[in-house]
Amino acid sequence: MRTRTNAGAVTAVALATVLAAAPGASAEPNPPGGPKGYFCAYSGPNQTGTLLLRAAGNRSGNLGVGSIFNNGVVYPGADHVDVTSYLGGQPSTDCFHCNPGPGRYKANTEPGLTITRVVWRGEC
Repeated sequence: MRTRTNAGAVTAVALATVLAAAPGASAEPNPPGGPKGYFCAYSGPNQTGTLLLRAAGNRSGNLGVGSIFNNGVVYPGADHVDVTSYLGGQPSTDCFHCNPGPGRYKANTEPGLTITRVVWRGEC
């Protein structure tokens, strides 16, 4: 009697076992007033001061902020945010990953920065 091993199936099972045992990235704790699924903006640095914005969807309007935090949930096509801002009359659009990354998911802003638009999107 002949026995054949399906090498592809053995490799797939071994890889699945390794991935299941591998530790995931550890998310930073939720910022004050900013549960999972929300993009938040605060009046102070490092997510301090007053919570100025908590958005689960796109948002537009002028808002002076001190820090921002994307606490979105992993969802293909809609877990990163483009943040459009103005500082000294100069526009800028930056993409932020969701907590815990990889990549930038929070930032302190420079004095005088105004956010004008937040748009949820896919990968940066």
